[in-house]
Amino acid sequence: MKIGFDNDKYLKIQSEHIRERIAQFDGKLYLELGGKLFDDHHASRVLPGFKPDSKLRMFGQLSDSIEIVIVISAEDIEKNKIRADLGITYDEDVLRLRDEFMNRNFMVGSVVITHYNGQHTADTFRKRLERMGIKSYVHYPIEGYPHSVELIASDQGFGKNEYVETQRPLVIVTAPGPGSGKMATCLSQLYNENKRGIHAGYAKFETFPVWNLPLKHPVNIAYEAATADLNDVNMIDPFHLEAYGKTAINYNRDIEIFPVLNALFEGIYGENPYKSPTDMGVNMVGFCISDDEVCCQASRNEIIRRYYAATNKLANGFDNSNEVNKIRLLFNQAKITTAYRRTTTAAYEKKIETGHTAAAIELEDGTIITAKSSQLLGCSAALLLNATKHLAGINHEAKLIPQSMIEPIQKTKIEYLGGHNPRLHTDEVLVALSVLSENDELCRRALEQLPKLRNCQVHSTVMLSEVDRKIFNKLGCGLTCDPVIKK
Repeated sequence: MKIGFDNDKYLKIQSEHIRERIAQFDGKLYLELGGKLFDDHHASRVLPGFKPDSKLRMFGQLSDSIEIVIVISAEDIEKNKIRADLGITYDEDVLRLRDEFMNRNFMVGSVVITHYNGQHTADTFRKRLERMGIKSYVHYPIEGYPHSVELIASDQGFGKNEYVETQRPLVIVTAPGPGSGKMATCLSQLYNENKRGIHAGYAKFETFPVWNLPLKHPVNIAYEAATADLNDVNMIDPFHLEAYGKTAINYNRDIEIFPVLNALFEGIYGENPYKSPTDMGVNMVGFCISDDEVCCQASRNEIIRRYYAATNKLANGFDNSNEVNKIRLLFNQAKITTAYRRTTTAAYEKKIETGHTAAAIELEDGTIITAKSSQLLGCSAALLLNATKHLAGINHEAKLIPQSMIEPIQKTKIEYLGGHNPRLHTDEVLVALSVLSENDELCRRALEQLPKLRNCQVHSTVMLSEVDRKIFNKLGCGLTCDPVIKK
């Protein structure tokens, strides 16, 4: 993988910038965290060289100064809201996040339950937290939020909320997902800190869009593709342009809410320390791009990856046609088609050539390997065999797994387990290779190539099973599939 991002520089200057922001106030900063604190795979895909745990490592340099507050909406608890990527409820994810942070030696001070209006499920969750020794607080809905500024910045608004007791100068406010009330929690704390004579500050830490890259830069377009389901739109920050005469990029929701935030800051402090929504951010990612073209290429591929993910959802019956159509428009802005992704074209050509479903992988050196489905193997399983044979220098015609071994596995799948597809999946092929590798040198050599598949790109002309998708994910491959359901 070509590197386009200087991760070491990022760790250094990002932590320094946050320290400077803390010093601007009375040594107390509430930092609203947008996106993921760890496992930020979108950033690592569009900024090759950015480590998925970079933010955690950066905050690790400030760990003695950090306290984390996790926010969850009582409405999400009531609705039993699920995190789509993990398949767990938001309340369970609060506990998971707490464990993840504490395992990394971060202090988790408390949990704030927002939008609380006496919900029984929220009360039950709060009692659970109490039994676990976790401090919790409730914040109430405010009529007319966020536009009724006079009410919000009063004792009948933010003043009604329970004051969250914090100990450290940098309070990171995070949540299981959007709409949890992170910003309102930060602003509520500013109001209540101010009543106690503490001039605390607020900042926002969101990686995308990158404020100091052009509006139509592929990295920023890729962010729009990633949030197409939310209909976020990147925009030039008009407040920043007016204040400084400089172009900065933000997105519609922050720009729309800024006049309200400006009035709230004035209501709390008498003045707003920020002249634009971009001013509120602390993101230094744009200063750490070391090879712009590498990041552009990666971002164009990410736009295509998001397109296939959206079309796959649509094929599975989800009502997300607006998301698909928006990403198609982003193709025009990025001046690409799906053919920009080399594996897409290679897989399609293999399908036309053979008349079977096909798959392709682009290896680290740019070599394209293809495979088709057969009576014995699915195209993804065949692709793994072909790729590992190529990397191990094994003749393409060599049969690593004998038919005499495949057929009994197929019989078990169909006759005993009630399956309908006799072809071997990727996990079954890897298990068979593992068993054979004990006494077969070629199988052992093929298995040893699996780490070389990390960061390689894969495309299939048919939507793969959940098992196959998970295997490619574990191997670290970037997978896309045509929106064709396997029959």
